[in-house]
Amino acid sequence: MTPPITFYIPPVLWPDALPTQPNKDWAGYRLGLYAWTVQTYLWLNAAGVGCQLASQLPEIGIVLCHSNALRSVDIEPLPQRLLVCIKAEAALSAIAPLHVVQNPLDISLLGNRYYVPHWPQPQLIARDASRGDRFETVAFFGHEDNLATELKSYAWQVALAERGLNGRVVANHNQWNQHSYLETGWNDYHDVDAIIAVRSFNPIRRLLTGGFAYKPATKLYNTWLAGAIPILGIESAYRGTGRRGEDYVEVKSFSDLLERLDQLKADSLWRRSLMAEGKVRSLEFTPEKIVRKSEVFLEAVAIPAYVEWCKYSARQRQQALLAAKVRSFLDRGKRKGRRLLLNLLPGA
Repeated sequence: MTPPITFYIPPVLWPDALPTQPNKDWAGYRLGLYAWTVQTYLWLNAAGVGCQLASQLPEIGIVLCHSNALRSVDIEPLPQRLLVCIKAEAALSAIAPLHVVQNPLDISLLGNRYYVPHWPQPQLIARDASRGDRFETVAFFGHEDNLATELKSYAWQVALAERGLNGRVVANHNQWNQHSYLETGWNDYHDVDAIIAVRSFNPIRRLLTGGFAYKPATKLYNTWLAGAIPILGIESAYRGTGRRGEDYVEVKSFSDLLERLDQLKADSLWRRSLMAEGKVRSLEFTPEKIVRKSEVFLEAVAIPAYVEWCKYSARQRQQALLAAKVRSFLDRGKRKGRRLLLNLLPGA
């Protein structure tokens, strides 16, 4: 029999009001904590997968918990409870034998890390087809911390004006556990011709972060699904998901960005080709496809791991948890070293 499957959110983080639909532009979905739990539960439940969303920690079954939720609760491993940590951008959990990661290059069978794509933006309003070959509006949707300094500058505004382009930034400034006042316009691409998303042009920062190794490729496939052109920085998730120059444009520096904008402005055939390829690739990242990937993870990975976990002796469980603690310790040490070096960079 299939074990109980629970998406767990501690009471202290339980939202005041929950959405009833996964494809709703609810502000909470701007937070990974709720996108990976509430939204996943609703999509799987709608697909007929037996699962529950709970604020009380069950003693039996598979429990999927976002890494941020683990900040506020102590979970004791039990013989019939298998914890699956939805890792997101955090370090490996010391108490979870399994992890779900959101970057395809963050997979590690040795470290029990398995990739499931993040959900696309709910209720996407696609680029208006009547815009045709127009290339006038470029936008950024996301958290302000994920926008390169150069793209907040006066020089950027001047560069856009010189090219006859309109720039739009729809950004939030919230903490990881705040969602009640978040901007809810991330879904509206109706008059957007391209998305520009660059976290940093600094090659040392990219190197130290492993190409932003813990970030997902959502800005890439959101833009595909919306029918616009993705113009993106050098990131491992983008490179692991897309094809540079074919279904997205990669830029390595501010001057390179300006050159690519000039090329795009002058070359309508390239723009059409990018959008056509993006339309084809978008079919791989519909909610229905991600539901199936989630089902495969549960069926092929989590449930067999749970069966094995329940068969373990107390000594075997201790060994599995010791291995998880060692991996977590090493990962946290590596991340701490990276942070120290990043803080030494100019402008950090």
